[in-house]
Amino acid sequence: MRRARRVRGWRARGWPLTAVAALITAVFLLPVYWMVNISLTRPDHILAESPRWFPAPATTRHYTTALSDDALPRALLNSVVISCGVVAVTLLLGVPLAYALARIRMRGSGTMVLALLVAQLPPSIVLAAPLFILERRAGLDDTYAGLIAADTTLTLPFAVIVLRPVLRGVPRELEEAALVDGCGPVGVVLRVVLPVMAPGVVAVAGLSFLIAWGEFVFGLTLASEPAVQPVTVLLNAFVGTHGTAWGALMATATLISVPVVCVFAVLQRFIVGGLAAGTVKG
Repeated sequence: MRRARRVRGWRARGWPLTAVAALITAVFLLPVYWMVNISLTRPDHILAESPRWFPAPATTRHYTTALSDDALPRALLNSVVISCGVVAVTLLLGVPLAYALARIRMRGSGTMVLALLVAQLPPSIVLAAPLFILERRAGLDDTYAGLIAADTTLTLPFAVIVLRPVLRGVPRELEEAALVDGCGPVGVVLRVVLPVMAPGVVAVAGLSFLIAWGEFVFGLTLASEPAVQPVTVLLNAFVGTHGTAWGALMATATLISVPVVCVFAVLQRFIVGGLAAGTVKG
C-alpha cells in the first residue's frame, strides 16, 4: 500500500517536471519550426505585419527554387567531404592523445588539459585570420585539406576533453590482461580499449560532424572558390544588397538540416550514452 502511494506520489510530481521540460524543448525548437514555416509560406506573406504561425496556404515554390540552384549539389558534396574528413582526423588524433593523457603519467598533463579547455574559448572569427595566413603560406587555402585542418582545431580539443574521462573509466585490468596474453600496446588500444569506449567515440564523431557541418566562418575566409566552399557559405548568397530571399534561404536551410537530423536520429542513443560515460570520472 505504501509502495503504491509512493509510486503515485512520484507520478504526481513527475507531471510538472515533464511540463517544464516540454516547455523548454518547445522554446528551443521554435526557431526550427519557424524556419520550416517560412520555407512553406507564400512570398507575399513572409514579410506581413502580423506573423503567420501556420503556412496557409502552403507552397513548395521556395524548395523548387532551392533545388534548381546548380551550386547546391556541389556545396552539399563539399560539406560531406569536409565533415567526414574532420571526423576522421579528429578521431585519428583525439583517441591517441586522450589515451596518453588518461593513462601515461607525465609532467604537464594537467597543463595540457587546461590548454585544451582554453583552446575552446576563442570564437572561430578570432582564429580565422591567423589560420588564413598559415594556410596561404602552406598552400592549403582553397583546398579540402585546409578546411578540414581548420575545422579540426575546433573539434580536437572537444574530443580529447570528452574521451579522456571515458578512458579513465575503463578498468586497467583489461589492458593488463591483454598484455599478459601477448597483445602489444597498439593491439591493446585497438582490440580492447576502443570496443569498450565505443559510445564515447561515436558521440565525438557525431558532434564533430555537426560542428564541421555548421561551420561558416572558415568556409568563407579560407576558401574563395565555390568548388570547395561548404553549403553554409551558399546560404550567404541569398543575402543581397537590396534584400534577403527569405523563402529560398529558409528552404535551403531546411534541406541542409536533414543530414544532421538523420545522423543524430541514428546515433542518438550512442551520443547520449557516450557523453554520460564521460561524466563518471574526471
